[in-house]
Amino acid sequence: MSVLTRGFCVAILLSSTESYAGNAEITAEFRPDPGNPTVNRFKNTTPNTGYCEHFIGYCEPRGLFSLNLPLGLLPQTVGGPVPANHADPRQGAYLKVPSEWRMVTVSNDVGDSAQLEVRISGIGGRADHYGDVVAMTGGGGYDQLWSTRRWHNAPAPCTPTGGLNGSSYYVLWFWMVPENAGACATQALFDLPRFEYRYVHFGYELRTPNPLAMRAGIYRGSQTYTVGPGMDFDFGDNVIPNDNIATLDFVLAVDHILAVEVPPGGDRIQLEPQNGWQAWLQNGRKPSRLFRDQSVNLWASSAFKMTLECPAPLGNTCSVANAAGDQVPLDVAVSLPSGISDSAGRPVIRLPLRLDGSGTELFQPSRYIDRKPGTLHFEIKADAVAQMLEQPGSTYSGAVTVVWDSEV
Repeated sequence: MSVLTRGFCVAILLSSTESYAGNAEITAEFRPDPGNPTVNRFKNTTPNTGYCEHFIGYCEPRGLFSLNLPLGLLPQTVGGPVPANHADPRQGAYLKVPSEWRMVTVSNDVGDSAQLEVRISGIGGRADHYGDVVAMTGGGGYDQLWSTRRWHNAPAPCTPTGGLNGSSYYVLWFWMVPENAGACATQALFDLPRFEYRYVHFGYELRTPNPLAMRAGIYRGSQTYTVGPGMDFDFGDNVIPNDNIATLDFVLAVDHILAVEVPPGGDRIQLEPQNGWQAWLQNGRKPSRLFRDQSVNLWASSAFKMTLECPAPLGNTCSVANAAGDQVPLDVAVSLPSGISDSAGRPVIRLPLRLDGSGTELFQPSRYIDRKPGTLHFEIKADAVAQMLEQPGSTYSGAVTVVWDSEV
């Protein structure tokens, strides 16, 4: 017996460090982890920019990721003056983001697709008011310009992150945004000669697809947002962005494992009766069948199929034959480790393997299978054994290739 594995795809992710207005790239990868075989999810590999690049201690405990919103050259927005105690919240610091989950289709080069979800979970950056807060307020920090210390505490429904910095002319801030939240706004307590955002950062959350259900390779997709008054990213009526389109490009790399280990000597199968040949030799009791169960070790993180190949087929299976050419069928079946099911979702126990692959077209792991034992069952049934016994002194032999194929 020989065991053949084929059809592996190793995903290599190439990304450029060059960035340009209008697009930001988010990358994630899945590679099976032998140390955590039950973890079947993508790992975000996108380098943080903006808030989480500098305030790591505030982001990591929250699982927060941030990027620069791609709105062109600095300053990314243009703003006008803000009157003190303005009644319309859209005249001051007004921020509304697409905090709801949105579906994105990602596809590979051969047309396979999967669905991920993304939402904007935070907003921040640098807000400039073009005036000295000390001169304007007679002392105090930037928050003294705004109602109830809103930059530090965050106006509802936004929540603070704890990281805040700045000077008497600007503030660096970041707010968390709950799901399906409305606008977060704060009122200026003094007349501001000009107000705008020099740059804008955003936080995001992902719900990635099940990588075990995806073929290995690179998957790409995009989500486009509008930016401007009344749009997805809405900074109020007083602050206008340089660009009104921002696109997130997603690149998901899936790198699967399918490997089979046959123990030493397991490539030569000797079929015998139950309890060996002694019952026949000593008592003349003819064997009802000849068989051998061969254990193998399996690594699998994605769907695969199995078939047989052999130089001397007989019907839909392989065979063994003697020197005179007398041929009998050799049946082969497989039992796979717990956690792998067939196309109907059933455990795989003594499932027949056939030359045309019927019945074994799809095996699907529910988790990463990390060197778990399976069994190949080889058997010559009673009718064929009776035929062999009519040729005393003959030796029957044959060859079988078991194919484990990830190209499903």
